[in-house]
Amino acid sequence: MKIKQIATSLEKWAPLAYQESYDNAGLLVGDPETEITGVLVTLDATEAVVDEAIAKGCNLIVAHHPIVFKGLKKLTGRSYVERTVIKAIKADIAIYASHTNLDSVVGGVNFKIAEKLNLENVQILAPKSQVLMKLVTFVPNAKEGEQYATATQKVLDALYEAGAGHIGQYSHCSFKQEGTGTFRGEDGANPVLGNVGEDKKAHEDRIEVILPVQQRYSVLKALKKAHPYEEVAYYLTLLDNQNQEVGSGAVGDLPQAMQELEFLAYLKKSLAVNVIRYTPLRGQKVKRIAVCGGAGGFLLNDAIRAGADVFVTADYKYHEFFDADGRIVIADVGHYESEQFTKELISQYLLKKNPNFAVILSEVITNPVNYFA
Repeated sequence: MKIKQIATSLEKWAPLAYQESYDNAGLLVGDPETEITGVLVTLDATEAVVDEAIAKGCNLIVAHHPIVFKGLKKLTGRSYVERTVIKAIKADIAIYASHTNLDSVVGGVNFKIAEKLNLENVQILAPKSQVLMKLVTFVPNAKEGEQYATATQKVLDALYEAGAGHIGQYSHCSFKQEGTGTFRGEDGANPVLGNVGEDKKAHEDRIEVILPVQQRYSVLKALKKAHPYEEVAYYLTLLDNQNQEVGSGAVGDLPQAMQELEFLAYLKKSLAVNVIRYTPLRGQKVKRIAVCGGAGGFLLNDAIRAGADVFVTADYKYHEFFDADGRIVIADVGHYESEQFTKELISQYLLKKNPNFAVILSEVITNPVNYFA
């Protein structure tokens, strides 16, 4: 198996189109055509992790955090980032990162946290917009001749196969309306209907389907292959519709309501954290829990709107804790601690897709934060 095959598999799960604009997910170091000897899964790609990959015979590191986050203008070994990249290149080890794109999908990082807390009815906390497109095209129908009786369905089947037509838990979704199309074939054209130089009115079905942004190229390829026309009329529109399957954070319910301190103890044990920083308690039982791995302060208002009693996240600053303002309890468990199970998440996915392949969990603790008790 080649590196590009693992990358393709990961990107079907967590498409790169879903990463935030500031992010740098994907293959960061290495030749995608290289045959894989083993995969080492880690939260962070560091020099120690590269050494571990060398020792364990793995030539691909799959990390959550991108080691190359900002542009590198030099590779002189003056920073830990440069040294890690240099060491990986010298050892012919590739580095792949699945970061905010993996945060953004159902079953991703935040759903793993929810799983550790045994939350039920888990949903995306803040669904994304502008990750869906609408495709409209026009297909001749049976009124143009018996040979077109199934043309619309053939085109729709091809679009569905390419990834269009999904809305939430429903597939094969489309809209169809009959109408009249007009065109004139110019010199050099080979029209399926009518003749060159003549105005033609065609009986057509207007069909519409929704598709994820990252599927547009494969959907258009399928459209052109299945469509009977020489030149296919279509247009794509980027939608503001929220995609309930893509977004930031997650929210769900505890099986049973708990007292606040009882929940904090449960949280500490479930996520194996050393310390939790939290805002003043409200003297209420908690049941609805919002979570966001890593720095999730930007989702506080979403958590409150979702009716969450507690918001579990990380990287809160002193003054930001005041923003809870008695409306919710913020529980900061630490960045590494909130995302530490991402290694398990990625390895489970890779092993499910490649059960006979060597996927190894890194034993290196990459957390740069230590606690003195």
